[in-house]
Amino acid sequence: MNVRPLHDRVLVKRNEEPSKTESGLLFLPESAKEKPVEGTILAVGAGRINDDGSVMPLQVQTGDRIVFGKYSGTEIKVGGEDRLILREDDILGVID
Repeated sequence: MNVRPLHDRVLVKRNEEPSKTESGLLFLPESAKEKPVEGTILAVGAGRINDDGSVMPLQVQTGDRIVFGKYSGTEIKVGGEDRLILREDDILGVID
């Protein structure tokens, strides 16, 4: 199953959180992990539709690594994997 986002929405795969602490001494259980707020864009919509009917393209593109709000977007399952659909407004920044 493929999902193509509409208008100003993007399809995002969350980046995995490390399972160890930074020192590498402790392993974190699943219950202690928080959902990552970083992800990679898999697909983008055509753009935002302005009041005059023109389409303004998105500032992000497929493959960009992004940061988004902790409770942003809608979670869906695509091919058995968790994905997130966000509006462009929910994206806080692009990681270079």
